Amino acid sequence: MGKVICDITISVDGYSAGHNQSEERPFGDDGGDGSGSMLHAWLFDTPDENRAELDRWATAKAFIMGRNMFGPVRGGWDRQWNGWWGDNPPFHTPVFVLTHHPRDPQPMAGGTTFHFVTDGIESALAQARAAAGDGDVTVTGGATTINQYLAAGLVDELRLHIVPVTLGSGTRLFEGVPALKLEQVESRAASLVTHVTYRVLS
Repeated sequence: MGKVICDITISVDGYSAGHNQSEERPFGDDGGDGSGSMLHAWLFDTPDENRAELDRWATAKAFIMGRNMFGPVRGGWDRQWNGWWGDNPPFHTPVFVLTHHPRDPQPMAGGTTFHFVTDGIESALAQARAAAGDGDVTVTGGATTINQYLAAGLVDELRLHIVPVTLGSGTRLFEGVPALKLEQVESRAASLVTHVTYRVLS
């Protein structure tokens, strides 16, 4: 059985997104100037420098994400929304989206199918494990979803991409999570981000 990995970009003060998420600003007020995301500039401005981390992210055989990461639509599915990523999302595997509102699976180009899970994090993980087989499952965000998995003791590895900016408020990693014992596995500094991997011991 593969590992359960949480992989997320955060500010130095621990926020993965700012307030005021919108269709135009997926990560809300995250320090960007309106033309782009400061938190995620390392993904778009320096991908070659961070190729090892991007390639490792892509090895997951299934992904889990929260409803807010999937999109800005709230409440019932009153319009068709298939994520921020266009017709060919970068996952290329099954993605299990946590939501309170049922919706039929949404197949996309490139092998991604979004499955909408209404009965909780354990159910989403069981379905993702079944889809992944012996491969890894990555919980890719946002912080609220990752916090639920950490608090439930369901995470094997935590990969943080720490950007040198503070947000002061927003959605914060580790909010409401009991004390954890972590073992640092590796770290690497790049020009716009520091990548740190921890093994979750307890």
